[in-house]
Amino acid sequence: MTLHRAQVLKAPPSGWPALVLNADYRPLSYYPLSLWPWQEVIKAVFLDRVDVISTYDKTVHSPSFEMRLPSVVCLKSYVAQDRPPAFTRFNLFLRDSFCCQYCGAGSDLTFDHVVPRSRGGRTTWENIVTACARCNLTKGGRTPKEAHMHPHRYPRRPSMHELQDHGRRFPPGFLHESWLDYLYWDIELEA
Repeated sequence: MTLHRAQVLKAPPSGWPALVLNADYRPLSYYPLSLWPWQEVIKAVFLDRVDVISTYDKTVHSPSFEMRLPSVVCLKSYVAQDRPPAFTRFNLFLRDSFCCQYCGAGSDLTFDHVVPRSRGGRTTWENIVTACARCNLTKGGRTPKEAHMHPHRYPRRPSMHELQDHGRRFPPGFLHESWLDYLYWDIELEA
């Protein structure tokens, strides 16, 4: 299994974000990682929507109160993760692991209609794959059979759990040490 590099910060990351966990203590999202700015977290604390699990050493003050900034919070109400994912460019790329489904390239990504629109192909989960610009131009308005270009994986609608699992393959460049107990990546830590 490939290990990803992530820098573990002892100092708070820029902007003092908090990791947001669902009521089951799992992150709402791995990619992008479910982080809220400190201002949103303070608001959620006052509205009694979250429990504070861990804090930074930094405090915020007002004339009537003082509070340490949360580094990890947990929602008090569970947010169901089994809803169908929205069809977006980002979710499509995540489903296909940010790789061209024809050649495996990971840059200059577009999306390709497997059955071209000119032939009645629709813009749906079941007819779109991630393609690099070169492969997309090469395939053009032809079917995979005509172009002799077959996707590595044929398109289908993913589940939210599947997208979350794919998101675990892409840890961010930094993680705060207070978040590590709640994240499940195979990572090689840098101090």
